[in-house]
Amino acid sequence: MGATTPGFVCAHHHLYSTLARGMPSPPQTPTNFISVLKQVWWRLDAALDLDMVYWSAKLGAAEALMSGTTCIIDHHESPNAIDGSLSLIRQACEEVGVRVNVAYGVTDRWRDDGSSVDSVSPGSAMTKGARIGLEENRRALQSGHAAMVGVHASFTVSDETLHAASDLASEFGVGVHIHVAEGRDDAGAADRLRDLARDNWLIIHGVHLKEPLPGTLIHNPRSNMNNSVGYAHPHRSSMPVALGTDGIGADMPEEARVAFARLREADLTASADTISQWIERSRELFPASRNDVVTWNYDHVDSIWHLMYTPGTRPTSIVSDGRLILDNGLPTLVDIDEVRSKAAQQAKRLHERLAA
Repeated sequence: MGATTPGFVCAHHHLYSTLARGMPSPPQTPTNFISVLKQVWWRLDAALDLDMVYWSAKLGAAEALMSGTTCIIDHHESPNAIDGSLSLIRQACEEVGVRVNVAYGVTDRWRDDGSSVDSVSPGSAMTKGARIGLEENRRALQSGHAAMVGVHASFTVSDETLHAASDLASEFGVGVHIHVAEGRDDAGAADRLRDLARDNWLIIHGVHLKEPLPGTLIHNPRSNMNNSVGYAHPHRSSMPVALGTDGIGADMPEEARVAFARLREADLTASADTISQWIERSRELFPASRNDVVTWNYDHVDSIWHLMYTPGTRPTSIVSDGRLILDNGLPTLVDIDEVRSKAAQQAKRLHERLAA
């Protein structure tokens, strides 16, 4: 038994949601998956500006580091602040010492006249916003840093946009990072993705996925429960499975415990070794995480059965690429009090917009 591990990986995050905590109540109480998106998340991402994007990412990265998560695969959306958003997210994470793989989630739900729709007809034309989002993905890919091509979900993009995203990913030899069958409203997503998906795609949620697709299934148990969309039963899938949070922080040991509790609720015979496989698959998606050395305040943290039943484990130090980026539980490259203060200022601005 030991007190060190490689870094943990959050295989699906929305760093822009870090500032959502404490946000004003939505105009109406959501009653289903689509209304959760409309009343909460789509209002949030439309209110973001670049200052909010930067400080949300910086606080999210710092909190990830303080939980032992050294690598984040992020899926970003800020329809009124697209240009340069991925560069700012990367900058914020690098300043903290956290590695990040970025993608902008293109969508056609925002029409060219500024109005929005709940779903998009496959035969619709690509919108201006989707084109700008694709260009933001292209810039990130051309930078040479870790990036993918993001798509919000198939029910919010036209065939033209979906194929353009797939073509862009193929051009750069990367995968598409896309939400799939999270709610019943998107249960038919596989029909549109079957001939496009590749093994390097990230298939997010898959709660109502009727058949396996090429790619890795990213399981987000806490978010699925929070949005009341159901249980994905990832242990029954033939797809490789990794773990994400869908924006509810990046404390991956804690997310793994939630995943284990949900798994055991569904199958009493299930083993914690299954969770270990999901953690390792997450690291395969971001191999640099294996080079990080995380020292914990618990000397059995490398045992999955100990980890699943020991809440409150925290890293004391992290060494990444020869740099000490966490010491005594705190980031060394940034002043965490300053980050929290600046992020709180941006959260206040964001919440005021949402309350207006």
